[in-house]
Amino acid sequence: MKIQDLDLEGVKLIQPQVFRDRRGFFLEIFNQSRYEDAGIKVNFPQDNLSYSKYGTIRGMHYQTEPGQAKLVKVIKGRIFDVFVDIRQDSKTFGKWQGIYLSEEDHQELFIPTGFAHGFCCVSDETHVMYKVSSHYDPYSEKAFLYNDKSVGIKWPVVNPVLSDRDLSAPRFSEAFDQVAL
Repeated sequence: MKIQDLDLEGVKLIQPQVFRDRRGFFLEIFNQSRYEDAGIKVNFPQDNLSYSKYGTIRGMHYQTEPGQAKLVKVIKGRIFDVFVDIRQDSKTFGKWQGIYLSEEDHQELFIPTGFAHGFCCVSDETHVMYKVSSHYDPYSEKAFLYNDKSVGIKWPVVNPVLSDRDLSAPRFSEAFDQVAL
């Protein structure tokens, strides 16, 4: 397993070892002790699976208390995965980075607590699996507008498919006037 630190502190791109032969491939999706040895010492009590069609954007979501770290992997298809630093005391507060993940590259993305997360389906369909460090809590789940100009995310689709909730999310500045993280 190879781990690369990305531009925003704490976010890591993980390349698992893939064993290929004439039958296909085998890889270990998750091994707690290997991740801990690599410095990712997070307990993941819940796994989620998302299905999306081309052009769907899901985001920008985050949880307040206790926050939520994520380990994201594409099982089928390809996504543009985005994370935004929402740690108000961070020198990169409000900055974003995006990375493509696909079923072919088998890479995983570790996003620590203190980041908003979203992704865009850029293949016909995707299945995205992600582990989270705390159980879903509808009372601490928050979002900000996916296309807020003050954040400036460059999404790879022009006319995205969005949920009503994501369309009506507050602007970034409004979201963080209301909550302290």
